[in-house]
Amino acid sequence: MEVHHLRTLRELRDRGSVTAVAQALHLSPSAVSQQLAALQRGMPVALTEPRGRVLVLTPAGERLADAGGEVLESLARAENSVSEYLLARQEPVSVTAFHSAGLAWFPPLIASSLSDPDGPMVHCREEDVSINGFVDLVGNYDLVIAHRPLASAAWPGNRVHVTPVLQEPIDVALHREHSLAHQETVRLADLVGETWVAAHEGFALEPLLVQAMFASAGNPIQIAHRVNEFNLVAAIIAETRMLGLLPRYTGLTPYFREHVVLRPLADLSLGRHIDILTRPEARTRVSTRTVIDRIIKIADRTRRHAEEALPKGH
Repeated sequence: MEVHHLRTLRELRDRGSVTAVAQALHLSPSAVSQQLAALQRGMPVALTEPRGRVLVLTPAGERLADAGGEVLESLARAENSVSEYLLARQEPVSVTAFHSAGLAWFPPLIASSLSDPDGPMVHCREEDVSINGFVDLVGNYDLVIAHRPLASAAWPGNRVHVTPVLQEPIDVALHREHSLAHQETVRLADLVGETWVAAHEGFALEPLLVQAMFASAGNPIQIAHRVNEFNLVAAIIAETRMLGLLPRYTGLTPYFREHVVLRPLADLSLGRHIDILTRPEARTRVSTRTVIDRIIKIADRTRRHAEEALPKGH
């Protein structure tokens, strides 16, 4: 039993003729007759009968037309509910992000939500997953803030909608008193013999250090520790003079800027894409789009502040 067949039956009851129904539904009379015939095939009793030169409903047809009206009313209410849901600015939005993005962006995102009583409330949760794990998170959250190295494969477009946020350079992090700290940039040759703190295998920054290893052929980089959390990386560098890779905009909190500095590699471009992943239908909600816009503005503000803090000549 198809909804449009029920609608046609109801229209026949209300309008009194196949011709009138055809005009109202912008169909041909034969198409109306075909729909009524299709509905009839699923019924054990006759729904219509000829009366003179017109087709009218039988008592069973009248009952079904009444029930069809209730179905159409329920569907209309459901459609209106969905429309209201999609247009509601206050509908809550769940957001997940990897550590550094969460640390940099969750506080201002939550603050903006609290300061806008007419806007969406956000529910934030950090998730530390490998690169391949971000796509799976879209089933659990409205928005997934994800990252991947510049040279990596794009996110699968058949599974997620991708909103680019920014492209973030990755720099060498070293102690402020390290011999290389006075340079505006460092070269791979400068790093021979250094000991490193690196991300876990399979996580977004780890392939970048491997890339640097290959680029400095014959001088393998010594990785002593595996740490994903950038504050911990910075803390280790501040105490031990080891080196690491940290994102330029989101990787170094103000607490560690007194002891740790970031320097770009002069002969190798390292970076990552930061994107917002969603299921396509999630973007149809006004509240979701509002939060996406806020994240992009917060990210841009973070980028500008970080660039203003860079040494001259960067």
